Amino acid sequence: MSGRDLFCQPRRFGRGAALTLVFASVLVAGAATGALPREPGEGRGSASGAAPAAAPAGHSEDVTRAAEEAAASGKSPMEAAERAVSRSGDRWAAVYSEGEYQEFEDSLDGRYTGVGLEARSERDGRIEVTKVQSGSPAAAAGIRSGDRLRTVDGRSVDGLPVTEVVSLLRGDGEGEDASAGTTVRLGLERGTRAWTETMRRALLSTDSVTAHSLSDGITVIAVAAFTKGVGDSVRTAVRQAPVGAGIVLDLRGNSGGLVTEAVAAASAFLDGGLVATYDVEGAQHALHAEAGGDTARPLVALVDGGTMSAAELLTGALQDRGRAVVVGSRTFGKGSVQMPSRLPDGSVAELTVGHYRTPSGHSVDGRGITPDLEADEGALERAETVLSGLGDASAE
Repeated sequence: MSGRDLFCQPRRFGRGAALTLVFASVLVAGAATGALPREPGEGRGSASGAAPAAAPAGHSEDVTRAAEEAAASGKSPMEAAERAVSRSGDRWAAVYSEGEYQEFEDSLDGRYTGVGLEARSERDGRIEVTKVQSGSPAAAAGIRSGDRLRTVDGRSVDGLPVTEVVSLLRGDGEGEDASAGTTVRLGLERGTRAWTETMRRALLSTDSVTAHSLSDGITVIAVAAFTKGVGDSVRTAVRQAPVGAGIVLDLRGNSGGLVTEAVAAASAFLDGGLVATYDVEGAQHALHAEAGGDTARPLVALVDGGTMSAAELLTGALQDRGRAVVVGSRTFGKGSVQMPSRLPDGSVAELTVGHYRTPSGHSVDGRGITPDLEADEGALERAETVLSGLGDASAE
């Protein structure tokens, strides 16, 4: 499971419920619920150490009814909804206060308050730092990828869902920058060394799309999360790549985001056609790419166990459509669909209503996507080798 403290599920993330994760994660750090709300959908990345159990049919009505009954009797609709979620078996569900949900929505613009850590939960429940954002408080404190996070403000985080850990990192402020400037004390381990670091939370921004060229002319386009505008940024990066040069689309550690942006990114490489299908309470829907994408240049999609939700949707489309060779390790396996319901007190419950599938009908949830070529260490070098072969083949 993986997440970042940038698009975290807020403090009350399914309080009391049997949730494991985001990136949230969304998106970051967290992360959180891969969702296809409203239109054809926004989805936020989410993570958990295990595949979620299917939620019982009709549980969304049960949650809403519990909240309405609580409001009618003068009790808290939000607390009633949280109790109903904890009984539902929906491991991806979340209940937010009105302010928390607005904060989470705002984070999709790529701004967040935190210390600049990405983390994941290991099988033994320990929390491992997977990435440190350059220029962040965590980077200034010397924290490195691979360090173990043991406590936040004296509270042990072993065994906690990543979303809850991220919420602790982000603080209790309502709104995008309410917690900026407040302090947080982290207990860390590196090998046999144990120490604490106290730092101030900061309002940070992330470049969700970065591009650079390798010595052989290959362009690497790394997508950290599907925040607003990422689809356009990917298309721009493709247009600016040297003519005919291969592209590595690096989706490693991408915990998801807005499904609409993932579809827009797919449109950079496809000339229309199916990207994914999904069901919502039994009704079938389809997501299609726009026409006019670059279908000629060689393409490798680079993935790992931190590739989740909307990033898996994009990977599955490129693989099934024969557009990209997928290199790396099996992806996370987050393919469920959540939708938000506004409760009587203004709080919001996001509940699982269905699942999505790749163009060939492959269900991602709990299974992930198997790469065409397995690679762990040296995955980027393997991708370069694959691209050189694809280039030779296309030239023949």
